[in-house]
Amino acid sequence: MSLILLIVLGSLVLVVVVVGLYVAGAYNALVTLRNRLKNAFSQIDVQLKRRYDLIPNLVETCKAFMKHESTTLEAVVAARGAAMNASSRVAANPADPEAMKQLLEAEQALGSGLGRLLAVAESYPDLKANQNMLALQEELTSTENKVSFARQAFNDAVTEYNTRRESFPTNLIAGLFQFAAAELWQVDAPEERKGVRVSF
Repeated sequence: MSLILLIVLGSLVLVVVVVGLYVAGAYNALVTLRNRLKNAFSQIDVQLKRRYDLIPNLVETCKAFMKHESTTLEAVVAARGAAMNASSRVAANPADPEAMKQLLEAEQALGSGLGRLLAVAESYPDLKANQNMLALQEELTSTENKVSFARQAFNDAVTEYNTRRESFPTNLIAGLFQFAAAELWQVDAPEERKGVRVSF
């Protein structure tokens, strides 16, 4: 009788250990993927901050030539501020779908504002030939390309995280430890798919 009891007890301990190891492994895998997702967003954030830093220089350069376009310039500055705030919220928690939605909306507004500014700048020949403007144009183009590549890496990390999070039986661990679904960086507006046009 005691031998059977030991075998049953040993089997139960073995099951508990195996389940515990699986839970720990699944939890650690989710943490690793969530950290990759955060790192991927931080790469976007670096490029967005670089772009945000270029915008005041762009506005100041345009101001000297576009004295009658203050509404357009102010709209770009306001959109930049909103995008910076939204980016900070996402940086705190890249898996927060509401914060990501706000960032996407703010980035869309900023892209539209920059597009309008650059379209208006086309009608100022002196501005188009300005060396400062040409340098800013090159920097902005380079930054937009880097943002695009960083977005792709972020979406890859989000997809990997969400796939693991939703797969059975890891989804049970994810639910137990409140690993929320992350939001992809999706472009909903057709005009944003075109990117900011910066050529003169």
